[in-house]
Amino acid sequence: MKPLRGYFGIGAEGVSKPMNLGAIMRTAHAFGASFTFSVSAARNIRLAYKSDTSKSFDHVPYYEWDTISDMRLPQGCVLVGVELTDDAVDLPAFRHPTSAAYILGRERGDLSEEMLSRCAHVVKIPTRFCINLSLAAALVMYDRVTSLGGYPSRPIMPGGPPGGSET
Repeated sequence: MKPLRGYFGIGAEGVSKPMNLGAIMRTAHAFGASFTFSVSAARNIRLAYKSDTSKSFDHVPYYEWDTISDMRLPQGCVLVGVELTDDAVDLPAFRHPTSAAYILGRERGDLSEEMLSRCAHVVKIPTRFCINLSLAAALVMYDRVTSLGGYPSRPIMPGGPPGGSET
């Protein structure tokens, strides 16, 4: 993975399934996240470590805030909501902030109005309907890495760069 400028964190509001949070944490670790977090999570969320096979707790800080008002992001960190709303920007057209925290909604619901009001930006993954929480998080992180990671524009013809992969 190419080094990125800035940093990012990713988390979920109202997450209730420990396996989803564990998958987000593992994927965040793989994509080089600086931190993961949850806001107003179910109490059983502490079992997330069972699905986090990369042991991200040892490598990436995890913050658990009980309420939105408890949430403390680093100074200059831009909160980006990920939600299927009519006015959200399609993820492929979004310019990611250098320093960002991405927040996704609960498994069976949306981001709260209070959380949406705190977001500087709201993006949506251009799908026909909602997808799994941890998959949505992975797509957001992948988009961030590919758009900010210094990768060249995609080739016009099918296939990779001439002569194989870049170093």
